Amino acid sequence: MTAQFDILIKHARLRGKPESLVNIGISDGQIVSLEERLSGEAKSVIDAEGNLVTESFVNPHLHLCKVYTLQMMDEEALTAYQGEGMGKAMNAIELAARVKEKYDEAWIIKNVRKAVAQAAIYGNTHIRAFADVDSKARLEGVKALIRAREEFKGIVEIQVCAFAQDGWVREPGADKFMRQAMELGADVVGGIPWIEYTDADVQQHVREIFDLAQEFNKDVSMLVDDAGDPGLRSLEAMAVEAIKRGWQGRALAHHARAMALYPQPYVQKVAALLKQAKMGVVSDPHTGPLHARVKELLAEGVTVCLGQDDISDAYYPFGRNNMLEVAFLAAHLLWMTTSREMEMLYDMVTVNAAQAMNIMNHQLKVGANANLVILDAPNVLEALRNHITPSCVISNGKLIDRARMDSVTRTGDWE
Repeated sequence: MTAQFDILIKHARLRGKPESLVNIGISDGQIVSLEERLSGEAKSVIDAEGNLVTESFVNPHLHLCKVYTLQMMDEEALTAYQGEGMGKAMNAIELAARVKEKYDEAWIIKNVRKAVAQAAIYGNTHIRAFADVDSKARLEGVKALIRAREEFKGIVEIQVCAFAQDGWVREPGADKFMRQAMELGADVVGGIPWIEYTDADVQQHVREIFDLAQEFNKDVSMLVDDAGDPGLRSLEAMAVEAIKRGWQGRALAHHARAMALYPQPYVQKVAALLKQAKMGVVSDPHTGPLHARVKELLAEGVTVCLGQDDISDAYYPFGRNNMLEVAFLAAHLLWMTTSREMEMLYDMVTVNAAQAMNIMNHQLKVGANANLVILDAPNVLEALRNHITPSCVISNGKLIDRARMDSVTRTGDWE
């Protein structure tokens, strides 16, 4: 009996197997066949022409409520965040908060749609998306992201992270707004403990974020130690709390830029805690002059991935949800330019990022979910060199409608 597929990809080159080409059969949203010789009929047949086919890209860190807001404000926050060894990073957050006085779901959703449609075009099918929740932003960003999550379901999977950007202890009403965000349907509880004024407040921030996560049975994401201060210790506090709570594998740390200034013995201690907590680290080296010690963490067996972080906002003027571009930039900033290191970078925007976000079956193997990109490149080197749009993007076993996504990126309209 002749096999029937929804999609049949012919002449695909896989990572780690440069000498042979395979055919990939997809049915009912899954990879069902992966063979050098594969016969059958399909509704769609795609010839990869010897180019690389891999898992689709995953972005574990994007401040999605803020995309394309750069033009709404001056550049003071950008200068403060990136200048003087990140010594004014807290001041940058306070400056950037001014835009939230204008927050309204009506204009945020249009910007969000543009960014998410661009993600689909570049093969980025999963995003952990942060929405500020505080007395200024209120719930406008969360509502916009939840709306986009439903609109893009089956195309780009969005994990909405309710994010206490301006603090928990220092921000009046943050606990109330965060609870309301979780009741609305946010997927992840987000914190930023390092910006609290005292060590005791940092600990309280961490504890109460985990309290909320346990109450709603949600994962945790926290931006930790995001400044040029080697005395910051919120990464350690987060890892210890995850271990105490039995939340191993359900907590993800972001930035950890102060790690660049830590003494080596303390780096080793933190790496050991991260492994015990099964806690990954998201690094965004292109958005600030300091960054986590990625290569050392990888060498210690810690899960590390890369995030886009920002798209044209108060912290970063560029970005297009292209994770190959992020990996290309990271290759230079982290000096990861050997063949082995380039493969590691590719993992950090695909399988590592999926693992960090608890996305199941994000692998190119039989039985896995069919979230794939067909690149216009025969290997990872060329893919990183050019970081161009994939030839085809498959999400949940279906081809992305490129024309529709192009339209959404131009207009911000869904219908």
